[in-house]
Amino acid sequence: MKIIDVSVPISPGLPVWPGDPQIVLERVHSIADGSESNDSHMACSVHTGTHVDAPKHFVENGLTIETLALTTLIGPAWLVETPPLAIITVEALDGLAIPAGTERLLFKTRNSDLWEKPNHEFNTEYVALNSEAAEWIVSKGIRLVGIDYLSVQLYADKEPQTHRLLLEAGVVILEGLDLRKPKSGLYQLICLPLKLVGSDGAPARAVLIEQ
Repeated sequence: MKIIDVSVPISPGLPVWPGDPQIVLERVHSIADGSESNDSHMACSVHTGTHVDAPKHFVENGLTIETLALTTLIGPAWLVETPPLAIITVEALDGLAIPAGTERLLFKTRNSDLWEKPNHEFNTEYVALNSEAAEWIVSKGIRLVGIDYLSVQLYADKEPQTHRLLLEAGVVILEGLDLRKPKSGLYQLICLPLKLVGSDGAPARAVLIEQ
């Protein structure tokens, strides 16, 4: 069994969404300084690094992160590698030979190359889905969609329509994946977001197991 970790490493230099607080990860007690133990403090947005968006993120009465079904977050996932493009459109989706019945769909784009340097500046030119592609995802009965940068929606979009279309339909969004290693194909996805009560999202550890 081969396990591929597709989570990004969380550190203070990791890019965050513009306007979000910077990541704090610091040692507050140290054995080297005479303490009995090493203890660290962490502070960040719940949408940090590899993370899951719950419907509550853009739907006021939507489900919160701790209520999401593990049966959605764990199971077979189809990973597709897109050709060079700036926007994932319906036309692009139709050309990716996504198998009928796919319930979890992960997009490997040129975004993944950005994770060669995890502590890079936030890149506004990342690849993402437009709203028509989001409608396509919903129409195919896909329950989870993942992408290899910090948003499934284009940075230039003024309205969060892509997010709303997906989340209102109950599609779980997995963002910030590092998909440099896996190739296109079928995997077993295990994605476990932190169980933060009432939260609109949570950082997650996500792995792919080769089928």
